Amino acid sequence: MKTATVRDLRNNFARLEAWLAEGEKIQINKRGKTVGVLAPPTPDAASEKIQMPDFEARRRAIWGDRVFSNEEVAAMRAAELEGEEG
Repeated sequence: MKTATVRDLRNNFARLEAWLAEGEKIQINKRGKTVGVLAPPTPDAASEKIQMPDFEARRRAIWGDRVFSNEEVAAMRAAELEGEEG
């Protein structure tokens, strides 16, 4: 395990990032005491796909059929503009 200081983490992160890319674990020290350990991601965590929420299903659950279509919105905007002109 390689060792680095908090100052190294702040000022020389590119070097530490290279160590992580090589698969090294890095022990982070501050004033001679260990404050943490940086480790490269495990193969399982790197390949794990994040599932995005189904926004359309959430919208339907909240609003149901109360959402206007594009055509209805365009008609309402046209009606508003007619009212301003007259």
